[in-house]
Amino acid sequence: MTGVNEPDIAVSLRLGTVHLIGAGPGDPGLLTIAGRDALARADVVIYDRLAHPSLLQYAPVTAERVFVGKQSARHFVKQEDTNDLMVRFATEGKTVVRLKGGDPFVFGRGGEEAEYLRERGVPFRIVPGVTSAIAAPAYAGIPVTHRDAASSFAVITGHERDDSRESGTREAGEAEQRRRWDHIAHAADTLVFLMGVESLADNARKLIENGRASETPVAVIQWGTWTKQRVVTGTLADIAGIARDAGITAPAVTVVGDVVRYREAIRWFDSGPLFGKRILVTRAREQASALSEKLRLLGAEPIEFPTIRIEPPTDGYAGLDAAIEAFASGYDWLVFTSANGVVHTFDRLFVRGQDARAFGAMKIAAIGTATADALRERGIVADFVPTEFVAEAVLAQFPEPVAGKRILLARAAEAREVLPDTWREQGATVDVVSAYRGVVATEGAEQIRELMENGEMDIITFSSSSTVRNFVEAMEGTPISEGVILAAIGPVTAETCRELIRTPDCIANEYTMDGLISEIVQLLASRSFRLPDAAKGAATLGT
Repeated sequence: MTGVNEPDIAVSLRLGTVHLIGAGPGDPGLLTIAGRDALARADVVIYDRLAHPSLLQYAPVTAERVFVGKQSARHFVKQEDTNDLMVRFATEGKTVVRLKGGDPFVFGRGGEEAEYLRERGVPFRIVPGVTSAIAAPAYAGIPVTHRDAASSFAVITGHERDDSRESGTREAGEAEQRRRWDHIAHAADTLVFLMGVESLADNARKLIENGRASETPVAVIQWGTWTKQRVVTGTLADIAGIARDAGITAPAVTVVGDVVRYREAIRWFDSGPLFGKRILVTRAREQASALSEKLRLLGAEPIEFPTIRIEPPTDGYAGLDAAIEAFASGYDWLVFTSANGVVHTFDRLFVRGQDARAFGAMKIAAIGTATADALRERGIVADFVPTEFVAEAVLAQFPEPVAGKRILLARAAEAREVLPDTWREQGATVDVVSAYRGVVATEGAEQIRELMENGEMDIITFSSSSTVRNFVEAMEGTPISEGVILAAIGPVTAETCRELIRTPDCIANEYTMDGLISEIVQLLASRSFRLPDAAKGAATLGT
């Protein structure tokens, strides 16, 4: 067993295993599959400040979460205390995940922690991670190598530990004296310094003194791969002043070399129209991930707070099952008002050993492109999709008179009654069945309230009236700043927002997620939001 001496096997079998996992530099999508799988088995997660908080969702809800973050010279938990925590939990037989920013063996003290565990007979595993030395420059549009500019790169610590073995202090001691700046200055075409913001001026001076040209391009990347990433550029001669004036602080990566010139040509991550915006997604979890992914592609940081949880109807599907049984007796139309209705109806068909053939000659209506897409994925092309996804548009655009028709609506238990009531008045026989129900979900509400109170939310999206009502309930009176943009899909959702909060800042004319995102982008453009690079010297800073 890795990290355990042979004579200690019997003892190790009674111990838990410690997994030293590289969490990547920030973007949660850079966590490896091995890291995610280890988190899923964790009893305890010991994590630092550079591990994205959303990664904790992969751990079981029962797992204990212990924060041991460090910030430069300010240590919230000393390293020896972190070491003792790992040993203590493992001795209790627990599976421990030590979640570390970047890669545990690239200036992450993973080697020291592994040594400590080995000396005490604690079994461990190493899960490498994506290092910020490569990822942060890549997200800034800077390749650490390039056939025309750099055939080598070196990764260097921005400062050494002092003689007490603690890094992060400004007293260098003998360890700093061991660094050969005459070697470092020419170690590779590209030099990547980690953890060196506070010593940036000294490092730049030493590179120049040891033969690196003062006009060598330099970039400093703060919070690389995070949506709060900021980048400043300059030369060895002036980068320290530029970074200081821009307020650049740790954590940051410094890149020295001609590859920095490529930033403007291949910049991608921090040029999206929503870059740096923290956007709350209130949709049910089943649909939230699709919206979140679209927001990420535009540079936003989506925060998922599903205010609705989709559950079976209170009758245990009795009504839906009875409606499926009645398909054979002949409905003229089956109307789905949401993708959830499609999913649950097909699930009940499969439970009964049936498939889409059970629909027979019925025509199918889908309210919304997402609903139509859900049908198409199951081999059904809707006969009717209104151009606007509200009941009023369905009534106005329905392709045939409904008098004498039998219509079945499969929908949420708490939907509006406009459609069935109007069709009945027009002479149709309308049956309504609950295919599912949406209940209020409040998991994570405390964290969202804290973000609101601290002014750390930029935009809130509402996809239905239910999301507005449930959000207001979950906030428990927490005020929403006027500076927070409220975005609503369609007039019905907007009216609910107006009644319970205030008039939304943007309303999607196309009642889809794409339509809502488009409206948000246009609103931000009209307000002349600028990219959050550095506040001053845009040309110099590469904005």
